[in-house]
Amino acid sequence: MFIIEKLATNTAKRQQTIEAVANIELLVQPHDAWMYQTLVEMLAQDSMHMLMVYEQEDKADNNKVIGYCLYQVIFEQAEILRIGTHPDYQRQGIASQIFAQLNKELMSNQVESLLLEVRADNAPAIALYEQQAFAVIHTRKDYYQVPHQPAVDALIMQRVYV
Repeated sequence: MFIIEKLATNTAKRQQTIEAVANIELLVQPHDAWMYQTLVEMLAQDSMHMLMVYEQEDKADNNKVIGYCLYQVIFEQAEILRIGTHPDYQRQGIASQIFAQLNKELMSNQVESLLLEVRADNAPAIALYEQQAFAVIHTRKDYYQVPHQPAVDALIMQRVYV
């Protein structure tokens, strides 16, 4: 069973959760992973929020972090900065569940649109975002650069709520 909730404010659990997100980042974003300290600094900002996906392991609140969505809300605009699911749990509808919860949160806060950026060569992610009513609104030419590989465009995608 999966549980989706906002990041806990309890310090011990919060630290463990952010460490788990940093570990998933290393798996799903190997060339551009955000480390623990970066995540802590981002989450220190009032406009930053994180939805967590846990697999319920037992009744003692020992839940395993399997996915996350770090997003920012500034007035009526929101942006997903990071979203990821542990590779062992991908293709199980977790990202769609994250979006369902995120959409509820954003609409209840009168957010009008949600932005995200995705590599143009990430077809599975683009397909997911299109299913979630996102459309490409801009292309950043050769944005992603990895040594000894061709540069890849970044697609800016937007979902409008109004």
